[in-house]
Amino acid sequence: MNDKMQQPTMVIAGAPAVGPESSTLICPSCRVQVNTRVEHNSNTKTHIMALLLCMFCCLPCVCVPYCCNSCQNADHYCPNCNAFIGSHQH
Repeated sequence: MNDKMQQPTMVIAGAPAVGPESSTLICPSCRVQVNTRVEHNSNTKTHIMALLLCMFCCLPCVCVPYCCNSCQNADHYCPNCNAFIGSHQH
């Protein structure tokens, strides 16, 4: 019997770095090179900005953080398999 049995090697890869715009990368799920689909979603920062505008009597401007991409997360998805790839926070 062989005392030095080889153990399988497992490589764990982290999520790819994504930015605020669509990125070209290889999807970790389906292994296809794609341009990511970006969806901008509100986060805690968005709600806090709207609350601050409301508190300082800028009611007409309360919706601005919800319309401005720089106040939201940019969530990246694979257009091929719809897998979540990563998120970019401003």
